[in-house]
Amino acid sequence: MDIADVKKKVAGAMLRARNRAAERRARTDSAARAYEVFLERIAMPLFRQVANVLRAEGYVFDVFTPAGSVRLMSERNGDDYIELVLETSGDEPMVIGRTSRRRGHRTLQTETAIGDPEALGEDDVLAFVVKALEPFVER
Repeated sequence: MDIADVKKKVAGAMLRARNRAAERRARTDSAARAYEVFLERIAMPLFRQVANVLRAEGYVFDVFTPAGSVRLMSERNGDDYIELVLETSGDEPMVIGRTSRRRGHRTLQTETAIGDPEALGEDDVLAFVVKALEPFVER
């Protein structure tokens, strides 16, 4: 094969890779801005409402806001929590719901893709939280 053809194909691949990386960075930046708004206006207030309802029912949960996330955590066991985070390692940024629950000596952890931070609403978040809460409130 002629070296000029090889060089042309390699240069084309490098250009496509740089363009994809620039597009991914732009999507990630846009999603990060949308996620901050989502946290402030939807997720944090809803998590606080859920924590208040749980307290009224005798379940002691509190809301924490570590950098870039919101967490509903049991005051009795720090390994029991539900949280939302923005996952940007894939091609499309995605809000991920994580749960962690201590069961004896084991800690059970799950992750669920919730959706695009620009498209999520209160109903989406509440549906995830209510489903994730079931193991914590069963007696």
